[in-house]
Amino acid sequence: MGREMSDDERRAFLLEGTRTAKLGTVRADGRPHIAPIWFDLDGDAVVFNTGRETVKAKNIGRNPRVAICVDDDQPPFSYVIIEGTAEIRNDVGDKLIWATRIGGRYMGADRADEFGRRNAVDTELLVHVTPTRFITEAGVSD
Repeated sequence: MGREMSDDERRAFLLEGTRTAKLGTVRADGRPHIAPIWFDLDGDAVVFNTGRETVKAKNIGRNPRVAICVDDDQPPFSYVIIEGTAEIRNDVGDKLIWATRIGGRYMGADRADEFGRRNAVDTELLVHVTPTRFITEAGVSD
């Protein structure tokens, strides 16, 4: 049986390796939409980039309430679910900083600048999710 993670365990779990998150948003007609995202943390907040014209960006623009799930699919299995409020930010300097960090995390330090420049353009947005609730479980199958 699993157990709840401490705050430090949760942050370490979210930042371990290159796990992707699954972002849940709500479409205009109320249907759910889920998309994988690359992300990083700003304290407890989740930060990611997305294209201005993506379904997730449009959904967040209408309804900022989101859910994010990150899981470990290997035994003993663990997960973090984050419920929160998303804010779209369009500051070019912030986009470059975060896109570079996120690019470095997922593609390696040698490609960080490349991904930073690619994702800090006008057609991309920076999304900052402020958590309202965490649901965590470590060692689900223990």
